[in-house]
Amino acid sequence: MKQKVLAVLLVLTLCAGTVSAQFGFGGIVYDPTNYHNALLRYFQLQQQLIQLRNSYTQLVSQYNLAVRMARNIQNMPSRYRALFSQWRNTAAQDIYSNTGTWVTGINSGQFPTITTGYQRATTQLLQYNPTALAGMTPEELERVKSQYASVELSDGANTTAMATIGSIRGNAQTIESRITNLEQDSLSGDPNLNTEVSVLNKINAANVLTLRTVQDSNKLLASLLEQQTILAKQQREATTNAINAEIARRASLAGNMAQVTSTLTDSLQRFRMP
Repeated sequence: MKQKVLAVLLVLTLCAGTVSAQFGFGGIVYDPTNYHNALLRYFQLQQQLIQLRNSYTQLVSQYNLAVRMARNIQNMPSRYRALFSQWRNTAAQDIYSNTGTWVTGINSGQFPTITTGYQRATTQLLQYNPTALAGMTPEELERVKSQYASVELSDGANTTAMATIGSIRGNAQTIESRITNLEQDSLSGDPNLNTEVSVLNKINAANVLTLRTVQDSNKLLASLLEQQTILAKQQREATTNAINAEIARRASLAGNMAQVTSTLTDSLQRFRMP
């Protein structure tokens, strides 16, 4: 009710001012255009004030959210740090001085040392002399060459697997130190290590370490697959040799039976009763 009365008084005042201005009372000239522009500017200022209030409220909410998101968990090392088993290198006795180089190579990944150690710890494959090879049938020579290839491929796969294992073991301490640094930075309460960029960098470092670990696992799996392939080749050779021996036996048996039958028939034909 009071607002309506004030509105009526305001209208009457404006009307009175207009009449006074029109008739020259009071010396004030009323301009409707200026009055309209003034009201428009007042409305615009009011809208800007409302927008500023909304912006201020939004900024305060974002700031409070940022403050809450920046809070660290207290005592993170005692809450989350865990201990894991340490890497163990290969160790073996060396009574006849033929395992030390093997152990050194498989722990370091140095390929020349691995090759020397493997040769010292394994029985060396001898070679046929040319005279013995020349006296073999083509089937025997092919079987001997295939068996040699199996042994040589097995030696190559074994040394490659040893090199892979040695490389992983040789880099194990460095990777362990990197993981330890990443763990300490992740559990630290230092504000400089918990900024958005710092957290993203730690996440990227963890992803890279994961990829490196997966790559090492793939290398080991490839070495195992290579050895399994060579074992499958050896099993195939054994089966093939057995089948070939059976075929040769049957062929020889058929020839012998034909010869015996021919000889027996000829003997019966020549046989005469006295």
